[in-house]
Amino acid sequence: MKKVLLSILLMALMFGAYAQSSERKWNLGLLGGTTQYNGDLGNRFLAFDRNTLDKTYTYGVSLTRYLNSSFDFGVLGTYGTWGYFGDDSPGFKAEMLNFDATLKYKFYNGYMLKETSLFQPYILAGIGVARFQGSQTVDDMDYPLVAGAGLNIRLNGVIGLGYQATYGYLLKSDKFDLQPENDVNDAFLMHTISLNFNLGKAADADGDGVSDKKDKCPDTSLSAKVNKTGCPLDMDEDGVADYIDACPNEFGTVNGCPDNDKDGVANTSDQCPDVAGVASLGGCPDADGDGIIDSKDECANVKGILAFAGCPDTDGDGVKDSEDTCPDVKGVKAFSGCPDADDDNIPDSKDVCPNVKGPESTNGCPDTDMDGVHDGVDKCPTTSGVISNEGCPAVKKEVELLFKKALQGIKFQTGKATIIATSFPILNSVAKVMAENPSYKLSIGGHTDNVGSDAANMTLSQNRAEAVGAYLIGKGVSPLRISSTGYGATKPVDDNKTTAGRTRNRRVELNVEFIEKVEVPK
Repeated sequence: MKKVLLSILLMALMFGAYAQSSERKWNLGLLGGTTQYNGDLGNRFLAFDRNTLDKTYTYGVSLTRYLNSSFDFGVLGTYGTWGYFGDDSPGFKAEMLNFDATLKYKFYNGYMLKETSLFQPYILAGIGVARFQGSQTVDDMDYPLVAGAGLNIRLNGVIGLGYQATYGYLLKSDKFDLQPENDVNDAFLMHTISLNFNLGKAADADGDGVSDKKDKCPDTSLSAKVNKTGCPLDMDEDGVADYIDACPNEFGTVNGCPDNDKDGVANTSDQCPDVAGVASLGGCPDADGDGIIDSKDECANVKGILAFAGCPDTDGDGVKDSEDTCPDVKGVKAFSGCPDADDDNIPDSKDVCPNVKGPESTNGCPDTDMDGVHDGVDKCPTTSGVISNEGCPAVKKEVELLFKKALQGIKFQTGKATIIATSFPILNSVAKVMAENPSYKLSIGGHTDNVGSDAANMTLSQNRAEAVGAYLIGKGVSPLRISSTGYGATKPVDDNKTTAGRTRNRRVELNVEFIEKVEVPK
């Protein structure tokens, strides 16, 4: 029996030590007390006479796990003696080894009493398993139904002193039937006093020595000295914490340092500390904002360039405004400052495509693939296409219908990127289309509804898009012709407030792009 009890104590202590990594959500109790009898022989509940107290004792350990502010789950293991010692009965005495598993309801849950109250009452209920052994008892196992109440006195955040009364109703009525004519199920009432220890360490995410519960600045840098509330010290009270304050002992507005002219450049770095200027020029003024300090600017009130000592070349074409026929439009010297943006020797004023080099026969606009759509608006400039598809080849009607069907036809296991087998026929059809159209390049977009976190949805949508791509690659489609992108819940096509809307938003979109032909120089 002693070996069993020792094993129980060691297990409880090991379990408690393991739980110390939680935020004081474990409680270990060391307890002792007395156990009273009620049954066929009589009722000795609340009998605290010397005869009973001298002959009954119990001691053990409890381990409790915090579930939430109102409920705890606990286990209790005790060993001791139990009996009846009335004057009008032969009585009995037995050894009792008992385990209970209980759910505790706490009145100090923030609704009735504060969680940090000095006096912390509670009630509990559960089931146990008990072993009895003695000369006047039937050596047997029983499974008592238990209920009780208790009071913990909170000495500090770690240690408490507790009292608990635990009632156990034995399910077998014949265990101590020294009077067979009675048929009363035996019961016990255990009174224990315990010393309770809250195990674990309060969470301190930023490691500043102030627990998260008390920390008003939970993201403080490890290099910062903090006050009692966990916020960084600011000795000069300038709103800049000392650990990032370049002038911790002097009130300042720029990285904690003074700025006399209030130009955003600290006095220590300001080359013109008494005149407001700009940071890029060492705190000196530049009235026209041309990047040349006024003391070196020959046109201080007109924005200019360094090449002309601060005087303007409005269009920046290297031709002075006074010599520029088109002073507000960047040009070339050959046209007196007027533009020929594409350098095709056609002035922009006559060039229909002024930014793209082209022959005079097409008014300066190129059409590389000769499909009637000039390169400036042709989305497939090296592949002959149709005007209705902006110069790209027309997508076949059956392909458009297939891709539309794929929107809701490609299915996955719930919450996973595993494609359901019913989707394979559609994907096989897509693979066939890609094989028959070597100029197609497929863009795969994965989309989710808004259920779950943004990060999880983004990851899931990316994985699903890649799963579709991997399937098509497995069917022979070149990886160079496939791109996969996850958009999460960022591009809904319906309202996520309805089941039907969320279903439409969970989709895989397939879009055709075209592989451009590249001419290799001979």
